[in-house]
Amino acid sequence: MKDAAGAAEDITNSRTLEFAARAGFAVSGVLHLLIGLVAIRLSMGGEGEADVSGAVEQLAAQPAGPVLLWSSFAACVALAIWQTSDAIFDFEHLPGKKKLAKKAKAALQAVVYAGLALTLFSFASGAGKDHSSSTSDLTASVMKAPGGYLLLLAVGAGIAIAGIVYAIRGFRQSFAKHLRLPASPKARTAVTVLGVVGYTAKGIALLLAGLLIVIATVKVHPEESTGLDGGLKGLRDQPFGMYMLAAVGIGLICYGVFMMVRAKLAKM
Repeated sequence: MKDAAGAAEDITNSRTLEFAARAGFAVSGVLHLLIGLVAIRLSMGGEGEADVSGAVEQLAAQPAGPVLLWSSFAACVALAIWQTSDAIFDFEHLPGKKKLAKKAKAALQAVVYAGLALTLFSFASGAGKDHSSSTSDLTASVMKAPGGYLLLLAVGAGIAIAGIVYAIRGFRQSFAKHLRLPASPKARTAVTVLGVVGYTAKGIALLLAGLLIVIATVKVHPEESTGLDGGLKGLRDQPFGMYMLAAVGIGLICYGVFMMVRAKLAKM
């Protein structure tokens, strides 16, 4: 059993998998950049889906769409495997509570990138559909299940809290400890600014999406629970919402660029 675990750890720490996992960060960056561009378009009165599904759909519409989708899928699978490996094998030298927290964070990241991979796979295989409708349908189904009401409240609250955590990471610049920052002061400052603005904007976006789920659940209107896209469009409808949405869009673009930089600078 120990030999099998050791072999699995060696495979998951291979240079090939590391390269593919780093590409997963870049894929996440591209998708966030596209979401940010849609958010800016929405703030100017345009249309589009400002969420992962909408961003993946834009990738699919490119001339090399199938290649982009399948390669992005492979990169996100690699990153999910890498994070799973961290959750299983790493952080053993840390004290109990800290080790558990680090492993839980890695496991959560693995789930996030696995979900991203599934979205990419659904479009690559031709099964992609309107994400807003599917989110509403899923919310309605969960709400009808035993304990579904409380589960949805917990999910919405969890997403909102994750948004607050992201914003705090941005203000505290705690993301920097996971990077090998460049030696050049100008480059170091540029990466830091991208991280601060990007993490804060993503935090706001997640907070809005989480609150939308909670509000839709409390009002028992699952059709209003339309995820990130609905949250950003809801922001647009507020006083000065067009300007706030444009600012969030710019921030998401910064986060996207930051994630592409992270692909190179991340401590794996």
